[in-house]
Amino acid sequence: MNASHPSPGSDARERPARLTVGVVGAGRVGPALAASLRLAGHRPVAVSGVSDTSRRRAETMLPEVPLVRPAEVLARAELVLLTVPDDALPRLVEGLAETGAVRPGQLLVHTSGRYGTGVLAPALRAGALPLALHPAMTFTGSPVDVQRLAGCSFGVTAPEELRLAAEALVIEMGGEPEWIEEEARPLYHAALALGANHLVTLVAQSLELLRTAGVGAPDRMLGPLLGAALDNALRSGDAALTGPVARGDAGTVEAHVAELRKHAPQAVAGYLAMARATADRALAHGLLKPELAEDLLGVLAEGDRG
Repeated sequence: MNASHPSPGSDARERPARLTVGVVGAGRVGPALAASLRLAGHRPVAVSGVSDTSRRRAETMLPEVPLVRPAEVLARAELVLLTVPDDALPRLVEGLAETGAVRPGQLLVHTSGRYGTGVLAPALRAGALPLALHPAMTFTGSPVDVQRLAGCSFGVTAPEELRLAAEALVIEMGGEPEWIEEEARPLYHAALALGANHLVTLVAQSLELLRTAGVGAPDRMLGPLLGAALDNALRSGDAALTGPVARGDAGTVEAHVAELRKHAPQAVAGYLAMARATADRALAHGLLKPELAEDLLGVLAEGDRG
């Protein structure tokens, strides 16, 4: 068990008993969480998956755990992980509740960042215990994901009487629980998407542009730079802003836009949007001098007109 697990003498409400675990939706997340729960002493007993890829993933991550239909997962498990895409979650919960698959006292956990426990209302009416546990991590669908859960923050939302049990489950998976109020879930999820998902897009565009510029190993060039930038940003926030926009180098920014229009026109809109956001933050924090900002903002406005 993880060293940070509650001690054996903890109140039973704070430390879930050893549970049978089921997974509905064998995407990248569910099998990894179930494998982590198995390491904590819980017992995966059933998993469902639709595609051939998800079935192979389940067989790799949860060997010897039978693949069954969703209703059968609920019939076999005391703790059920609903790890389907956000848009599919409400319909899945409604369907399971309407068909009588949900049992009173069953722990029903979804991993959507967007939703709190409100989306589980149909199951709650059927007597289930609703938890929303969202790991703030990207997943590969491979065993390395289990290791990455160590120290991973989870956005936790649950009824107050289940809060300690929800947090204990996260700790047993090696994670760090972070309480998110029900109404704050969409904003919480938007923040994570803004940082993580858009970062991948920015890095991929940078790699492509460096290759176009003739750089033979763009990943090796970007790795130390981006690592340092991320570390500085996490440590210092806006004080870490550097580069031509933060300095007010309007001529350099103008040259950038011209080159992007020539070699990667699809990247122009993103460059301008991020440059404008960077200028606004640099101005607000006194890094960009107002007298330089005027020319810079003029270049960005001209860039929008093409």
